Amino acid sequence: MKELKLIPREYQSAIYKTCEEKDCLVILPTGTGKTLLALMLTIQRFKSYPLQKILILAPTKPLIEQHFESFKKNLPEDWADMQLFTGKTPATKRKEIWETAEFIFSTPQCISNDLKKELYKLDEVSLLVFDECHRCLKNYAYNFVAQKYKLQATNRRVLALTASPGGDKKTIQEVCNNLGIEAVEIRTRESPDVKPYLQELEFEKIEVDFPSDFLEIKLLLEKIYNRKVSELKHRKVLFGYPSKTMLLKVQGKLMSEIKRKKDLNKMLAVSATATALKISHALTLLETQTISSFLAYLKDLFKQSAEKKSKSVQKLTKMPEFAKAFSLTQVLNQEHPKLIKLKEIVKTQFEKNPDSKIIIFAQFRETVRTISEELNKIPQIKADNFVGQAIKDHGKGRTTGLKQKEQKAMIEKFKSGEINVLVATSIAEEGLDIPEVSEVIFYEPIPSAIRKIQRAGRTARLSKGKLKILITKKTLDETFHYVAQNKEKRMHTAIDQIKKEFDSPFKEIQHTLL
Repeated sequence: MKELKLIPREYQSAIYKTCEEKDCLVILPTGTGKTLLALMLTIQRFKSYPLQKILILAPTKPLIEQHFESFKKNLPEDWADMQLFTGKTPATKRKEIWETAEFIFSTPQCISNDLKKELYKLDEVSLLVFDECHRCLKNYAYNFVAQKYKLQATNRRVLALTASPGGDKKTIQEVCNNLGIEAVEIRTRESPDVKPYLQELEFEKIEVDFPSDFLEIKLLLEKIYNRKVSELKHRKVLFGYPSKTMLLKVQGKLMSEIKRKKDLNKMLAVSATATALKISHALTLLETQTISSFLAYLKDLFKQSAEKKSKSVQKLTKMPEFAKAFSLTQVLNQEHPKLIKLKEIVKTQFEKNPDSKIIIFAQFRETVRTISEELNKIPQIKADNFVGQAIKDHGKGRTTGLKQKEQKAMIEKFKSGEINVLVATSIAEEGLDIPEVSEVIFYEPIPSAIRKIQRAGRTARLSKGKLKILITKKTLDETFHYVAQNKEKRMHTAIDQIKKEFDSPFKEIQHTLL
């Protein structure tokens, strides 16, 4: 392809041949060139159907802007009329641009909203690219756009891209069905045609002990939690020992039933569920996060109680076990052992290689803030928080989010070395053009195969990389680590099964009959 400024790798050329002929789901590790495949197929479809359009979708504004810039950079100047749609572009203006644009880059929400208003149709689209296509589930905007494309397209071609399509066969199959997928192309880090292009990824599980002082506080909180669970069982709204997800479902169901008809038993059960959920969150912070974030959460509950915002919170803060747990936390003279270990790891890495770049992932913003503050006490370390836009501050007003312009500026600082440690929430997992790093560290394991794969993909592309996961023994950390491992195994098994089904001659016959 003379128009393309990049030279495709062998596996990209092989996958491209399938994408030319069939609506294809492509599963490739982060950093192995999914965008180049989109470029190659775009050129082919635009040449075949020069009077039709190419539509490229990505779930967030920064990510679609990244694709827009990448296409402009890697295609000849003025080769096609490329336009970017965002929520800031008025719908009337989008309709006007759509008429003349040849390549349209957009978030799915914009296209979905415009299609609902019938501002334009997708009949002229010869290629529709869904980036991070694992999101094509339930009511996400990708789904609506995909269904409209199935109905309206005259020269249909779908390219669906992801590093991790879902945790089980049912979920992956749903994504395939929603997008009308006819073929699956998968490569992993270990695939023979991909392996030469990636460096060794060294994995290390780092375990720390849960301190006895922490255990005393944990037991006090567990007394409250178990009492509330017993109450919910007594009220016949809960059976068995619940997970947090189950408690949330019970709470949602009870509240919708109370809206229809007032019931004292159910109202008291809602209060008990709310208390159990708060204690569950407190235990998560104590076991897996930092003492600073745990203490901040307890203080926030006392603040809510003083402001009389919630009766269940007022009752909770008056419980003797809660008051004692709070008192013990205030006099703790140590931080969480994971934070202490993390500082050791980072310090050692920069002593070995002062030019290192590290990404640390943590689930909660308060933890992100604490980690950055602690790391910045170490010479050579220039750490900063990389978080999403929403504000969530436990009443402190200090863990606010970053606007998208600020996120971009921080990535540039990280690239230039002005920042050498990025402490991030889930915002850094998906798609953003963050440079390769020496180490990726999970402050806590996450029970999601998709998120684990996305995080790990930030290292070991051009040079040897390290993935380290911090785990507190005999806590939720251990549970989440094994859940993630099992989900990843199930995902790879499911992908292999689905690929075999798509590759089978019987599937070809079925598709022809349809």
